Amino acid sequence: LRTHQWCFILFNVLLFHILLFGADLLEEYFLRSLPLSYTDAKALEIRERARRLSLDPQKANLSYTVSSAAACSHQEIFLLVLVCSSPENRTRRNVIRQTWGNVTDTRGYAVLTLFALGKPASITTQLEINEESQKHRDIIEGSFIDSPKTQTQKMMMSVEWTVTFCPQARYILKTDEDMFVGIPSLAGYLLSLTQLEDIYIGRVIHQGVPNRDPESPGFVPIHRYSEEFYPDYCDGSAFVMSQDVARKVYVAAQEVPVPVPPDVFVGICAQKAGITPIHSSRFSGEKHISYNRCCYKFIFTSSNMKEVELFKDWKESSKGEDCSL
Repeated sequence: LRTHQWCFILFNVLLFHILLFGADLLEEYFLRSLPLSYTDAKALEIRERARRLSLDPQKANLSYTVSSAAACSHQEIFLLVLVCSSPENRTRRNVIRQTWGNVTDTRGYAVLTLFALGKPASITTQLEINEESQKHRDIIEGSFIDSPKTQTQKMMMSVEWTVTFCPQARYILKTDEDMFVGIPSLAGYLLSLTQLEDIYIGRVIHQGVPNRDPESPGFVPIHRYSEEFYPDYCDGSAFVMSQDVARKVYVAAQEVPVPVPPDVFVGICAQKAGITPIHSSRFSGEKHISYNRCCYKFIFTSSNMKEVELFKDWKESSKGEDCSL
């Protein structure tokens, strides 16, 4: 091939990669929200209360039907993974335990995966959960009935449990049970961060609109939330908080009696505490990313994973040589 033909090929390769990654890079580096200034007296108060939060009274007052408090005892944890799961989905939890949830160490740092549930409506299911918890010691179960209307309650139960029983966890990943999670790539990213506090990372939703449909399960009446848009927040399928953010969200939540989806609720609490969400396109949000071994070694999450896919994709992506750019 002549020189101009090589140049043409190179130009097309570069153009392909620009089109492939350009939008996400633009989103990640140029459209990132500016950090909030801490001149707001209320934000400063929330941050100070979070810093001074006493955990001993919390332990005495909390009651969970099944609690894995011992799972965090006397253990330094780099990444605590909390999977929001439905009580009936025992098979799915077992699949996660056998795939990405089986990672307990990455680059010499401890990883712990637990499942957050509400109470099932069935007594039979409750007995099965009791048995499952005794076997795996990885279930946190709240005292509320698990339903679409109690998902925000489940989210806040997870935050409350974390700051009370696992205060030594450096980072907390909240995710859903239908996700693929690339623990090694996520841990590598977190280890590269130079910012030590106010870490709230995920696929950031800009100008989310409240659901004003009275017939919808997610209906938010205007008298309960009057703003046209929600503050920026991380999509609830998967996002990461540092321990200090979990404490600030927990403190701020006591002043946010708003009936909104759980991820929006966390975003509102974060805003009240002066925390700005950080966007990363390596979180898929609600998207399912078609499988490619090198892609799955790079991304943090992919949603809507079938169980068969999860076994295959995890086996292939967790082995083999590293991938070049």
